[in-house]
Amino acid sequence: MQDVKINSYQFLVLVILFTIGTSILTVPSALATDAKQDAWIATIIGTGIGLLVVWLFITIAQWFPNLTYVQVIEKLFGRWIGKAFSAFFVIISLLYASELLYYFGLFLNIHMMPNTPMVVLNILMAGIVVMGVRLGLETFARTAEILIVVFFVFFFILVVCISPEMKFENIQPVYEMGTKKIVQSSIFYVIVSSVDAIVLLMIFPSFVNKMKQGKKAFFIGNLIGGIVIIIITFLCVTVLGFEKTAGEIYPSYELTKKINIGNFIQRIEGLMASLWVITLFFKTTLYFYASVLGMAQILNLKDYRPLTLPLGMIAVVLSLVIYPNIIYQQHFDKTTGNSLTLSIGLFLPLLLIVVYTIRKRTKRNEIEIKE
Repeated sequence: MQDVKINSYQFLVLVILFTIGTSILTVPSALATDAKQDAWIATIIGTGIGLLVVWLFITIAQWFPNLTYVQVIEKLFGRWIGKAFSAFFVIISLLYASELLYYFGLFLNIHMMPNTPMVVLNILMAGIVVMGVRLGLETFARTAEILIVVFFVFFFILVVCISPEMKFENIQPVYEMGTKKIVQSSIFYVIVSSVDAIVLLMIFPSFVNKMKQGKKAFFIGNLIGGIVIIIITFLCVTVLGFEKTAGEIYPSYELTKKINIGNFIQRIEGLMASLWVITLFFKTTLYFYASVLGMAQILNLKDYRPLTLPLGMIAVVLSLVIYPNIIYQQHFDKTTGNSLTLSIGLFLPLLLIVVYTIRKRTKRNEIEIKE
């Protein structure tokens, strides 16, 4: 494998973009369906819970600072069981990369390019993702450094332009749904923003040059990404109302259609599309990078690049057949999708902790017996 390193700031940027990912378009609708006008409170609670999940990931990463997540799994579970768990992780990562390609094609097909076949859009996006992964971690990390500036400039413009349309009566009465309902609805956000960040352990800490700064970057990046989603969800509820937010597939995109400053600045929904394409690209790239690198490590290959094209072709095919329609996709995400994410992003890490603790105690007892 290549000996590559990125700095803590580059890792911070990747964490921010990954955390925001598809959440910027899809989370407000999902939370407003359950938590209604308290959806923005659910994102605050979800961000707090997400930081605890990140702490769990960092704890595991500190035990094996020079190993990726796949290598840690094989080291703790042994060769055969470890490879089975690693293969499951790789398959899920590739599946989610394919799902994000589907999101990309569907969104553009519905809102911007209705006459363009979805297969063409998916192939174009997949080609860029494959190219980014082939060029290596350092290359797309540096690209993220540039595009994060573009993202926050566009985001600032969006917030400033939509602020006059806010109606605070749309969030009243505050906390009407109660703690139990709000916490339950926040679990979905935790899963899509923090639990699935387990794929970042394929980068951290083995490819981050400074462990201590990398830990802070992981926390801060997840927090900043959470704050962005909190703001977007708050704007959706205050401007559109919770009923319209829940009824829209992409409420934050509809949000930008409400911008009208002096009958001059209006119809700038392309800004929201740009924000989403940037975050979607990096989240897809990180999923694909995790699957390709993980597969190469399972097969003990010296270089992962030969796998990028065949796995990229598989991802495109999966993106076209994975969902027959959008209703099925939404049902899958809330049921099977959540279960798969929890299995690799929460249950497997907890199992790793149990195995590590048992092995450590066993080794300590053996040393005490010999003495």
